[in-house]
Amino acid sequence: MNEQTDTFRAPGLLIVLMGCIAMWTTVALADARPGRTGGTTAAPVDLDPLEALGRISAEAAAVDARAAEATAPEGTDDASTSVSHPLLPPALAALDDGVLSSAMLHHPPFAAEVERWIGFWSNSFSDWMPVYLSRMTSFESMVDETLAAHGLPWSLRYLPVIESGYSPGAVSSAKAVGLWQFMAPTAVGFGIEVSDHVDDRRDPFVSTDAAAKYLVELREEFGSWFLALAAYNAGPDRIKGLLERYLPDVEPSDAAYWSLRNVLPDETAAFVPNLLGAIVVASDPAAHGYALPEPVPFDFESVPVLGSISFEGAARAASASAEEIARLNPEYVRGVTPPGRQVELRLPPGRSAAFRAFFATDDPASGR
Repeated sequence: MNEQTDTFRAPGLLIVLMGCIAMWTTVALADARPGRTGGTTAAPVDLDPLEALGRISAEAAAVDARAAEATAPEGTDDASTSVSHPLLPPALAALDDGVLSSAMLHHPPFAAEVERWIGFWSNSFSDWMPVYLSRMTSFESMVDETLAAHGLPWSLRYLPVIESGYSPGAVSSAKAVGLWQFMAPTAVGFGIEVSDHVDDRRDPFVSTDAAAKYLVELREEFGSWFLALAAYNAGPDRIKGLLERYLPDVEPSDAAYWSLRNVLPDETAAFVPNLLGAIVVASDPAAHGYALPEPVPFDFESVPVLGSISFEGAARAASASAEEIARLNPEYVRGVTPPGRQVELRLPPGRSAAFRAFFATDDPASGR
């Protein structure tokens, strides 16, 4: 969200110019995520978004009509209501998904941009894509359940791939944090705690629920998934301002997003094609040269903890490693539970009994 470039992981900033991708690396804490982009549009860019919208809508409608005609049963005038998108494999094209069903996937310049991002995720970022896919296995079931509970498109499960590389610890140069890259004011507005001791933007469960609520709000406000995703990236006020300035009294549409690409921030102009490219590659890794990732479970047992206990103390009590305690509790940013209140601490499976037994026979302060 909000134009961020990750300084917490490597590679950092990606600049895509005139269809060529150049990448350099910033290393910190031996982690990585995709960076942000400069202008990626290879096709000519219209200076007037309103004129561009008219042309884009007409071109996309014409391609849709030709595709529908091609799918009509022989000898009839009736076209199929389901028109496949050439960019999408059949398994994705068959989904009832508000993002993947966009007519813009038939618009040649937009489709070419998505193709470039498919190439990026398949080739230019091939060292890191397996890492992201592996991390995703820890959270995908939970993300899928949350998206479904809020009536959101399944394809949005891949949004954290481009936002954070599915790392709960991702921090951008703009100070966006977590799987879903929440800025602090937005996070607080959705009831997420951001304090000296607790940053629930790093909690995969809390942040995923908040992200789902935010995406629902954006879709309702902007009436188009492409515009909603642009608002997720650049902020709703910026997108509203651009729509009011360049496309007043125009019905919201995915085509409106693409017609604004010359006045959007570079990262936002590339955001939806980037996401679609990641969806195509990540949904079928084997077809793009990647081995299927081994699952990395995020299994745990929770225990109530009153007051401060360090990860090292919890590890001793539970006969576990401090690294595993830290992995399961990324929201406790100081490596210690917050003082003066009761919170839940996640422990590796099967370790809660040892933890309770330790504190039943010892002074709790001795393990802290």
